[in-house]
Amino acid sequence: MKYYKDFHVEIINNLHNEENKMYSWKVAIRVSRLGLVSGILVGGMAMVQNNGLAKDITLPSPSHSSRISVEAALQQRRSLREYSSVPVTLAELSQLLWAAQGITSRHGYRAAPSAGALFPLEVYLVAGHVIDLPAGVYRYRPHAHTLAPVAKGDLRSKLSSAALGQSSIRDGAAVLVLTAVYERTTAKYGSRGVQYVHMEVGHAAQNVYLQAVSLELGTVFIGAFYDDRVKDLLKLPDSENPLGIMPLGRLNQEQK
Repeated sequence: MKYYKDFHVEIINNLHNEENKMYSWKVAIRVSRLGLVSGILVGGMAMVQNNGLAKDITLPSPSHSSRISVEAALQQRRSLREYSSVPVTLAELSQLLWAAQGITSRHGYRAAPSAGALFPLEVYLVAGHVIDLPAGVYRYRPHAHTLAPVAKGDLRSKLSSAALGQSSIRDGAAVLVLTAVYERTTAKYGSRGVQYVHMEVGHAAQNVYLQAVSLELGTVFIGAFYDDRVKDLLKLPDSENPLGIMPLGRLNQEQK
């Protein structure tokens, strides 16, 4: 193990078992100036199962510049619920995932601020009409900037049904689902940490909104859904809860 000063080091241990296949455990380690180590298991006993699906998909590297200014993106940001039938690209989704929770520092800090740098959020991609990406559910791995397959098949209609039949989820080329493991934050901040997690999902959602403007895509933040049905569709562990759904699609000509 390497020791560093003044920042969190995240260690991911992959445990292999012939019967249960692969599980991932995350341990957040805080290293003090004196080199003393204290750690907490973030997410409790939560584990993500590979389910024997394909290997992780490496995403295109995100761009760190664009044709539009932050001010212009703020001016143009809107909640858009109607999209064209033109597919989105894997590169565009890579950019949106990076905007939501991508790594922006050698210390592991992310695009969205997080109380105590504890990073309780997870991002799932429900892909339906994406160039060079099979339909299915994927979990975003920020440190590797990859997608881990969770389930096969186009689940947009089922996700729409779980969200009171909202058509934007069914019609979007892809959908981001923002989830949270509250214990990563409440372990340090107690019940106040719940508020911090809710603030954080707002930060991440606004990043997605602004990145969508830069890419000339539309999105909307949806909070009306049946939690248990969304959890089942995404195969979320018990400790993880869905907080928001953001369908994504290319703009119609009149929206540009």
